[in-house]
Amino acid sequence: MGTTQLENVPEPKYWHLKTVLVDALDSEFAVGEILPNERDLAARFGVARATLRQALEQLELEGRLQRRRGVGTTVAPPRVGVSVGPSRGTWPGAPGDAWRTVGCAEAAAPAVVATALGIAADEPVHTVRRVRAMGGQSVATELLYVPRASVPGLGDDLAPADHAPAVLRALRALELDGDDRAVELGSARAEDAKQLDRLPGAPVLVVTTRYFCGGRVAAVAVSTYRADTCRLTFGDSGAMEITHHDGDRHAAAS
Repeated sequence: MGTTQLENVPEPKYWHLKTVLVDALDSEFAVGEILPNERDLAARFGVARATLRQALEQLELEGRLQRRRGVGTTVAPPRVGVSVGPSRGTWPGAPGDAWRTVGCAEAAAPAVVATALGIAADEPVHTVRRVRAMGGQSVATELLYVPRASVPGLGDDLAPADHAPAVLRALRALELDGDDRAVELGSARAEDAKQLDRLPGAPVLVVTTRYFCGGRVAAVAVSTYRADTCRLTFGDSGAMEITHHDGDRHAAAS
């Protein structure tokens, strides 16, 4: 990686530095290769370390770099193609659902989720935790929040291993009116970061899905995707897609 002095550039220094770094990543570094440390990079480009960090953070956000525990900053592999799934108009756990259930408990939902569900902030809900993997690597985690009122037939004496399957079965027995999804950029919480092998605070894509039944929100799923691994787009049909760097496209039904 050659030396470049960033002087008298029209855009912010970190943004111009990002462009220079992208050229170097494409021409001089291989996937998985470790970048020099921040002190050496800052000296090489004649910028403050704060400017360098801004550029590196932006490249991580764009999926070009990864920060790995105990390793450092490495060149990221191409983003994998994975449909958001399950298909629109189906409950979680329906056939073809690629998520794996890892646990379930009753606890109060976050305030914003409680508001979406129309319940009190301290009201316990069934909380199903699920993970999504590709190629042996976790690419997303999910918390599915289901109020007791949505699945009233469940008893209080369920064994831990039976809790999540019972909640998902009870949901699938209901008539789904429809669902909607919203996507936003977020930061990985400690628990999600551990599950996704990321550092806490790493950029993630958060997909919030509301499931409607009987004229109300019957469940809310909050799915957290690795921003360095997945890129979400919307097709002309309104379907949600995640595309690979090389243009491979996988669409979920609208």
